[in-house]
Amino acid sequence: MLARMLTRLPGVRPSPGTIEEMAAIFLMAALLAASGPLETARDRQDRPALEKQISELSIAAQKAPHDAEAQYRVALAASYLAEVSLEMRDKNQAQRAADSGIQAAGRAIAINSRNAEYYRVLGTLCGQVIPASVLSAFSYGKRAREAIDKALELDPKSSRAYLARGVGNYYLPEALGGGASLAVPDFRKAADLDPASAEPHLWLGLALRKEHHNAEARQAFEKAMRLDPARIWIKLQLEKTPAQ
Repeated sequence: MLARMLTRLPGVRPSPGTIEEMAAIFLMAALLAASGPLETARDRQDRPALEKQISELSIAAQKAPHDAEAQYRVALAASYLAEVSLEMRDKNQAQRAADSGIQAAGRAIAINSRNAEYYRVLGTLCGQVIPASVLSAFSYGKRAREAIDKALELDPKSSRAYLARGVGNYYLPEALGGGASLAVPDFRKAADLDPASAEPHLWLGLALRKEHHNAEARQAFEKAMRLDPARIWIKLQLEKTPAQ
């Protein structure tokens, strides 16, 4: 329908290839105009909604193969699906989602290698493979570190990059150079850089609880809950964390 509308515009005679590219751009714009659909689906742990959005975003990205942002949006959606799948203990789906997202992030970087956020999402996705496939922890852990280091080189004040590095260390076994205690400083740094984000406080709570600091963990979860009261995962973590 959109292609037919474009051909009817006065004085416009786009080629078939141009029509497809313009249609993809309009589709991307419509998806981005929605009120945080990816974040809303993640907060509700709505995997079918995330899968639907990944499918739609993938179609748009295929029609705009030279648009780095289109490829990035696929990677971002995949990272949210992997995150929710891990929350719900579905490691197989988490690995599938992360693997597909890694490919999309790689395409975005191939198009634009100077965008810190593209490396950040790549590092996040590599880190999300680790709990689903411990045997690949060494190779994916190394790749995650390299991607996050590049993100911080390009944007030293990226809260998301510090958060991603912390998440990677949280999942990486201590024997391979990771661990919750190593993740805590990065979560605190991410919270300082972006005080309005619930994510650093959520992950700080998880790391502190893993280190048996329950009182501090509850405080972190409570702060995260105030910042994002719709996030089911935060509520669940707060409920299961003892006061002492």
